[in-house]
Amino acid sequence: MTQKLKTGIGMAGLALFIAIAVIAYSTLAGRASANPASGPIFTEEPPAGRQRAPDFALTDWDGNSLMFSDIVAGGKPVVLNFWASWCPACRNETPGFEAVYQEHGGDVKFVMLGLVDGVRETVQTAQRYIEEGGFTLPVYFDTLREGLVAYGVRFIPATVFVDTDGYIVTAMQGAVDEDTLRSIIDLMLP
Repeated sequence: MTQKLKTGIGMAGLALFIAIAVIAYSTLAGRASANPASGPIFTEEPPAGRQRAPDFALTDWDGNSLMFSDIVAGGKPVVLNFWASWCPACRNETPGFEAVYQEHGGDVKFVMLGLVDGVRETVQTAQRYIEEGGFTLPVYFDTLREGLVAYGVRFIPATVFVDTDGYIVTAMQGAVDEDTLRSIIDLMLP
């Protein structure tokens, strides 16, 4: 094969790669803008420097569908935790979340959001973990993976703290120990 032919094949391959990338980007960007979970819960403009907690669909323990905004609308701070039963760090932090829930469950809404993919984690495996551990935390499931996308979660566990007005206070990647969880909640309470 001549050098000219090799260069031509390389250029054609590069052009094909760029065309596929542009088409894929356009397709995915169109889906993201059409997805209501990618936008804010409320339509008014948030105050400078504050971000509304994104809305998404989730399923409760009994299989009922609801929106995250239904939970946030309750006027209490919300602790949103992304987890899975197969995740060692998630398992390590769950007892601390349970202890703080027992202390503050009346003043703070906990949303323990099990990331269900139907393969590595199912609703049944997540429920079994919660039941066997004797946990009483409110557990929900991200069966459509909308919460995962809306919050840009790439690693679990991840925890998002939302104030009484529906704005994100802070977010943490990785396991949150009991003392840190308690401290952040104390700052969010009046």
